[in-house]
Amino acid sequence: MKYDFDELVERRGTGCVKWDAEAPRSTGGWLPPGGNSEFKEIIPLWVADMDFKAAPAILEAVRKRAEHGVFGYAVVEDDYYEAVISWFQRRHDWTIHREEILYTTGVVPAMSVAIKALTMPGEKVLILSPDYNCFFSSVRNNGCEVLETALKRVGDTFEVDWQDFEAKCADEKTTVFLLCNPHNPTGRVWTKAELMQMNDICLKYGVKVVSDEIHCELMMPGYQFQPFAAVNEACRQNSVILNSPSKSFNIAGLQAANIICSQPAWRRRLDRAININEVCDLNPFGPVALKAAYNESEDWIDELNQYLWGNYQLLCEFVAENIPQWKVCKLEGTYLPWVDISAMNITSQALCDKLLDEAKVWLNPGTMYGPQTGEGYVRFNIATQRSRLKEALERIKDALG
Repeated sequence: MKYDFDELVERRGTGCVKWDAEAPRSTGGWLPPGGNSEFKEIIPLWVADMDFKAAPAILEAVRKRAEHGVFGYAVVEDDYYEAVISWFQRRHDWTIHREEILYTTGVVPAMSVAIKALTMPGEKVLILSPDYNCFFSSVRNNGCEVLETALKRVGDTFEVDWQDFEAKCADEKTTVFLLCNPHNPTGRVWTKAELMQMNDICLKYGVKVVSDEIHCELMMPGYQFQPFAAVNEACRQNSVILNSPSKSFNIAGLQAANIICSQPAWRRRLDRAININEVCDLNPFGPVALKAAYNESEDWIDELNQYLWGNYQLLCEFVAENIPQWKVCKLEGTYLPWVDISAMNITSQALCDKLLDEAKVWLNPGTMYGPQTGEGYVRFNIATQRSRLKEALERIKDALG
């Protein structure tokens, strides 16, 4: 490989959430890292943040910008929009027009913007549960009600329960369907047919689609991301797309994301909500990093996906051989495998507490993504050096004894 994803990068002590945040304790409360010697060597496989250095082109672009030495308010120029448009055209055959793009600081702020712009307080926002935990908070923070339709477990993967999905869309208070595409935490990459069916049902009941597509470049072999707005013209006209290079290129801290919407009336409302929420300004490094990612780092993302696939294979093989009571669900996209631990007859939270206390490995309990639908699962983050992943798995094996 051209890029060395095995290189160990010491992140502890750099003020990063993944390695320096307080660790939760099963006995209650939180323990700061370093506050107790036994917690100093935790391997964090929780928050969706990679342990790899960003692509060289991004590092060089940020370095050059930093050398200028002045970091005033940033203007988003034409080449920013051109980079976004070119990337999605050549990578995903999706034609985006310049006027359809609204920039903001991140996909979660963009989500809150979309909910504020397209709903009224008291209305319902439909999600596929289990779902990304910020979906719940963003909906509730905007005065709306979360309406869950549970995904169906079919073998080692998940499918939409179409009957229940339609019934929830038919609720007169449901005005927005908040989609995670690809899906976090189940790892599904929704097909064109599935996306079309979602939109057909939504149109039938006047439900708008907001699609979070932040994980769109993180694909396992044999799978292809389908942008919701590129399915057909009906999908394009009935959707607001949220996207960013942040997850794929590991630049979340540089804060640049885009809202893409073809409806002029909706865009006016979105633009107003961006300003109401005060998420209308990018820092000087965000546009620089986005352009370097989309214009110069395509080979890096392709190699990253190969490396992540190798880590996923390692996880599956290790679990099958050493922890047979666990079942790793099929990972089609993202770097966040969803693991069924229900055969252990222990709650997800209790297992995560045990692994943190005894193995010094930090995982996310499935209940973060739905108190009912996530129970019996844990979420892994495999976007780390393979040696660290192996060490974490060995610790887990020893703790489960």
